[in-house]
Amino acid sequence: MTSLTGDRDPAPRLTVVGIPGNRRLSLFQDAVLAAGLPPAREVGWLDVLGGRAVFGAGETVRIDSPGEDAEVDRLLRGTDDPTRVEGTGRWYERFTAAARDLGRAAMSGGATLLDDPEELAVLFDKRLTHRVLDEAGVRVPLSPTSGAAAPAVSGWDDVRARMAEAGLRRAFVKIAHGSSASGVLAVGIAGPGRVSAITSVELDGAGRLFNSLRVRRYTAEREVAAIIDTLAPDGLHIERWLPKGTQRGRAADLRVVVVAGRATHAVVRTSASPMTNLHLGGTRGDLDAVRSTVDAAGGSFSTLLEQCEAAAACFPATHCVGVDLMPEPGWLRYAVAEVNAFGDLLPGLGGLPEREAAGLDTYAAQLAALPRRAGRTAALHPCGEPG
Repeated sequence: MTSLTGDRDPAPRLTVVGIPGNRRLSLFQDAVLAAGLPPAREVGWLDVLGGRAVFGAGETVRIDSPGEDAEVDRLLRGTDDPTRVEGTGRWYERFTAAARDLGRAAMSGGATLLDDPEELAVLFDKRLTHRVLDEAGVRVPLSPTSGAAAPAVSGWDDVRARMAEAGLRRAFVKIAHGSSASGVLAVGIAGPGRVSAITSVELDGAGRLFNSLRVRRYTAEREVAAIIDTLAPDGLHIERWLPKGTQRGRAADLRVVVVAGRATHAVVRTSASPMTNLHLGGTRGDLDAVRSTVDAAGGSFSTLLEQCEAAAACFPATHCVGVDLMPEPGWLRYAVAEVNAFGDLLPGLGGLPEREAAGLDTYAAQLAALPRRAGRTAALHPCGEPG
């Protein structure tokens, strides 16, 4: 690829905000060089947090994840232990403030942002994301915490009460600002004192919470209560635990990458537990088998992709999002579980063969879509039903 914008338009001057040396930036820079473009200028999150980030006229600025850096994590969460679960409320406040500062710096310098700071603030609050999707008509699991008037969840007793009011015997309880299944509990209540929770959270003897790579089950209500009570100050989101479709006897869902309004990549994730995240033992499933299953059920894979595009359309000023789509048993109905601002880290995954990103990885697809971004921004359809 020699040009992204055609013969009459100059190639964009790319700048990426992230963690220098991190695999995300390395993969993006590989895609930039493969496209025949000069390397993107890198701005570190430490410079953003220190107020040292400067942007110039004509730059196209891509915001990437501030994760996987101990010093950045310490500044955002206020802890020196990156394995601790607590601190996400503080992380959210500092991250969104820094993103807004970044946005103002880009605007004052005459640069163009590919990721809108106000949309990032919604995307990193599961309650707000759920509300935006629900109000737009995008199907999501029922939630007693995403309504505009819903009060904050104060702890385990509150969780039990909200679940009972909503008629939920099984629910996912999530920290509002978490990612990668951190602080997620799949909670089941079978009766008085009969409580279980499946989670990757490890509770130590001092009551501290740690992220673990092992999914475990807690069956003592006092332990479940201790975990949720500790997480509650950071903010909690509750949603119905929907049964998922399966592939080869394992629960399955999909991560669908949407770039500039178009679904470009999809990966199936399967697991023996309710958490399908690949770092928690989930494995990539067979996308061709999903296509066959959907067709055999009388559905359409294109319709599945359109539902993800409808979710992404709720965030029109964000160039790329990753949509987590949950199929119900039978593979004819779907619900959007999450929309991820930095959901494009899928190394080695080629684009959907029937789409314009065929043969491209997620980063190359984002570069290839830059020429149509301006036109799309000028003619966006509202989120909800695809236009």
